[in-house]
Amino acid sequence: MTSLTPAAVAASREPLTADALAGLVGPGRQLARLEVRPASPSTNTVLLDAARTEPDEWPHFSAIIADHQTAGRGRAGRGWATPQGAALTASFLLRPDVADDRLGWAPLVAGLATVRALRDAGVGAYLKWPNDVVVEAGVKPIPGWGRWRKVVGVLCEMVPRSGVDEDPAIVAGIGINVSQSASELPVPHAASLASLGAARLDRAALAKSLTAHLRDCVSMWESDEDLPRVHAAVESVCASIGWDVAVDMPGGEVVSGRVTGLSESGALLIATREGQREVMAGDLRVRRA
Repeated sequence: MTSLTPAAVAASREPLTADALAGLVGPGRQLARLEVRPASPSTNTVLLDAARTEPDEWPHFSAIIADHQTAGRGRAGRGWATPQGAALTASFLLRPDVADDRLGWAPLVAGLATVRALRDAGVGAYLKWPNDVVVEAGVKPIPGWGRWRKVVGVLCEMVPRSGVDEDPAIVAGIGINVSQSASELPVPHAASLASLGAARLDRAALAKSLTAHLRDCVSMWESDEDLPRVHAAVESVCASIGWDVAVDMPGGEVVSGRVTGLSESGALLIATREGQREVMAGDLRVRRA
């Protein structure tokens, strides 16, 4: 792994402004609405509240991007802190034209877009089911992660519906570690683009690439005939397939076995001693990758 000089760190942490991202929003552009905030608590929390209270003001493919997220959230309410200017933190409002039984694909579709954006930046990224983007970069194995390191967290949350006939709306939060040094990373299994040796640490360019890929992936997800293509595309970048894992289920059960693929609903398929199990949610720990 490489380390940035103080001058390079300072340059990579120039404020992310609305002017730098102006090309993303407007008729015929990638986003219908964009707010760029100098600082924000969890961008997911802010966008969820805005979409619930002012739904007409936040159409499909609106976004909030924060130069500095002060109270990031992960799954199960876990906190995620980053130094100012060191990460790309964005939340996208999606109103996908998909059936309810396809909504489980949301974090995987967002993760697929993120993997593609990072690969464009020269980083060999993969998905770790259900909502992390990882790179195989560690020298020393870490329990539960092996040699894989987390560089992105994805958090998808449903906007509460006011009526049974209301179309679904999802906030997809994506947090990418960009310029953190090893000492600035919050957990041992984390990495940043800088620590991985990425040549480009331009957060505005990364935001533009991510938005374009997310738009393409959501469009593919919405197409009835393209669900097999989404399925294949996600599986092709899912590092978890083939791993021996233990999944801590929400109710306390632990499911252990080898990951064989993903179901039509985006669930994890695990070959256990008792037979195949389909796991919709849980914390995945690597036993052998």
